[in-house]
Amino acid sequence: MDESRARELLVKERDEVASLLRGTEQEAETGLETNDDIPRDYGDEALPLTEQANDQAVAEELQGRLDAIDRALARLEAGTYGRSVLSGKPIPGERLEADPAAELTVDEARAQEARNR
Repeated sequence: MDESRARELLVKERDEVASLLRGTEQEAETGLETNDDIPRDYGDEALPLTEQANDQAVAEELQGRLDAIDRALARLEAGTYGRSVLSGKPIPGERLEADPAAELTVDEARAQEARNR
């Protein structure tokens, strides 16, 4: 994948992820606000906490993706983009097209995933 295409994909995805992250963080902040005029049953009492925990989990995932994109942009600037951060082997263009922030080859990613199970 050429450098300009990589940068285009990474910047576009970074903007999208950053926007989603801001929205999720705003939802988490306002999630605990309640309206005391609305009748609820006792099961509803935990709902805001559950929603907040879900929002926080989503925010953590989005932040992780944002970090991966930033690392990819840094590799692009350093001239090491498109190579595995583990082995230095080239990452196929098809993989980078599907996931522009990919840090590992498919085989390395599968092996890492298997170890994490």
